Amino acid sequence: MATIMVSRQSMSRWRDYLELTKPKVVALLVLTAWVGMMLATPGLPDVAVVIFATIGIGLLSGAAAALNHVVDQRIDAQMARTHSRPVAKGRVSSQQAIAFACALAATGFVLLYLGVNPLTAWLTLLSLFGYAVVYTMFLKRATPQNIVIGGLAGAMPPLLGWTAITGDIHGYSLLLVMIIFAWTPPHFWALAIHRRDDYAKVNMPMLPVTHGIEYTKSAILLYTVLLCLVCLLPYIVGMTGAVYLLGSTLLNLRFLQYAWKLKFNADSKTAMATFKFSIVHLMVLFLVLLVDHYFKVSPFYVS
Repeated sequence: MATIMVSRQSMSRWRDYLELTKPKVVALLVLTAWVGMMLATPGLPDVAVVIFATIGIGLLSGAAAALNHVVDQRIDAQMARTHSRPVAKGRVSSQQAIAFACALAATGFVLLYLGVNPLTAWLTLLSLFGYAVVYTMFLKRATPQNIVIGGLAGAMPPLLGWTAITGDIHGYSLLLVMIIFAWTPPHFWALAIHRRDDYAKVNMPMLPVTHGIEYTKSAILLYTVLLCLVCLLPYIVGMTGAVYLLGSTLLNLRFLQYAWKLKFNADSKTAMATFKFSIVHLMVLFLVLLVDHYFKVSPFYVS
């Protein structure tokens, strides 16, 4: 019986540490980085580099998430969405979370530096600093434009994936960054509308708190239009083909439909439905980029 209890406690502890890394968020970031790797070369990239890059970027992203738990533990404890997080609840101490984050970050950086290339290692570390320090510690508490400015750190993974394969920064990789950069505000503000009272309770200057829900709905609609335009750029510059144009257009029109309903015909579930669809939108959009890429390089493709 004692052995079973110890085993259960160990499993619970590992779940807590896994939760610190925000695995669902990291999985989406790693997916966009992985697609960036695939798009960086006409054929298949070196498998070893892909493995090292995927693990390294994932570890550093998880480290940034763990540091976020530490910095935000006070406000997390007061918000319904986050009150049960490991650090906020005291199941993992701040010191333990920081040590865990540092171990992840150091391991990820070494993997990237030695197994991929120094440029990718330093850019990924810079992204960690941008999210965990610049956004979480300062911007998040300073301005309602926090997610717009700080969103750049979360938009970096496709660039990191690209540099992992090529060792340099290409304009195409920056287009992928622009897509996520434009996608982030409507994605997050939809959640912020749903959780407005939580943010108001902890005096967090999110846009629905400082400018009101109707203003935020207008901003979501305008940013969704901007996202639609930005998503056209890869096709306009010749980076992608017809498969991407069709897929992205359908996805963007659906996102625009959600944003329109949120602004003009919303019910109590529309904001959260918009938030959930935005995740599907980005995931499928990058998979469409991947399909389009290999369709273009196929010998059966006619330009």
